[in-house]
Amino acid sequence: METFDLEKQEYIELNRLLKVFNMVASGGEAKHLIKGGNVLVNGEVEVQVRKKLRAGDKVDFKGQQVKIIAT
Repeated sequence: METFDLEKQEYIELNRLLKVFNMVASGGEAKHLIKGGNVLVNGEVEVQVRKKLRAGDKVDFKGQQVKIIAT
């Protein structure tokens, strides 16, 4: 499992996280895959493209897992 550190941010949007980790090639692809029910947040299907992810959230996508942390 990889981690994403929010550092001084309050949150990161789901579509942006997928792009940061190169899980998708573009924002359009992220939107399509999220709306299609292909992404899990905290074990449940998430269809909100701009879902605000905060420390403690876990994202699962195509076998990759990312945990959101804040230091």
